[in-house]
Order: sequence, then C-alpha cells, then structure tokens
Amino acid sequence: MPKIVVEVMPKAELLDPQGKAVAGALARLGHEAFASVRVGKRFELEVEGEVTDDVLATVREVADELLSNSVIEDVVAVRVESEPAGVAS
Repeated sequence: MPKIVVEVMPKAELLDPQGKAVAGALARLGHEAFASVRVGKRFELEVEGEVTDDVLATVREVADELLSNSVIEDVVAVRVESEPAGVAS
C-alpha cells in the first residue's frame, strides 16, 4: 500500500523550545558538533490504490488545513515513500 509522508517544521523565524532542549541535551552528552536542532512532525498517510496527482493535491490541501498550523509551521515536504525491497504489504 503506497505511503505519503508529510513533514512539518516550525517556521524558521520562530523559537523552537523542543529543539533547544534537544540541542542542550546533546551538548551535555558530549556531542558538541551540532550547532542547533529543530524539531518537527512527520505524518504517514497510507493510500488505497494508486497515488495520482489528484491524491497528492488532496494531501497538500490536508497538510495545509489540518496537519500544520500555518501561523507557526511550514509544510516542508510531501512525498511518496517507497516500501523497502522484499517487504510485502
């Protein structure tokens, strides 16, 4: 069954308290190579049948209207994710 992945991130100009907390934890654990962290959301939508342009347009609409808060978040990706080879659905 095809899967569509939607990724949502906080707008770049807004503070990300979760990302800041993760960055602080990484530093405390000795992982100093990371300058910053942003925490977002990932949604996986399984589709009955083929993923057409109409289905993707509907997913983009749903992502803008329901899956993200347009005041503080951006939808950064909508893509079809392939199943790994040899995995049956």
